[in-house]
Amino acid sequence: MFNTDHLHPIIVHFPIALITIGFFAEVAALFIRKEKCLSRTGFYLMILGSLTAIAGWASGQLFTEHPAEGEILKVFQSHETGALVTMILIVAGTLFRIWLIVKKKEETQMKWIAFGFYLLAFAAVTFTGYMGGTMVYNFMIGLG
Repeated sequence: MFNTDHLHPIIVHFPIALITIGFFAEVAALFIRKEKCLSRTGFYLMILGSLTAIAGWASGQLFTEHPAEGEILKVFQSHETGALVTMILIVAGTLFRIWLIVKKKEETQMKWIAFGFYLLAFAAVTFTGYMGGTMVYNFMIGLG
């Protein structure tokens, strides 16, 4: 039977995958400049990554148990902080990139700011996923 405890583990795989693949599409676009589709793909995945990061963060806040004490509390707090940082970075990067497109400044040096947001969001989502995996595999949280 389905219950809300399953929503967070279902949702969180999307921002991990979308942000990671989108970031690597942007990296590939740096090396293969004539292929504009790579950067555009990275942009669309950035938008989807933002939306799913919001959903992943919200589902964690609303539908998961929060440990009260012990060694897992430190891991949980790192995971929770990483999720918030990931969400803020990817949403801010997406909004900044949309602004660049609207203002027709996407091909200026300001594009590196958007890339920096993407890089940091990729690092943050990787860390957050690692902390989530640590909770599952080292502390058996969510396997019951």
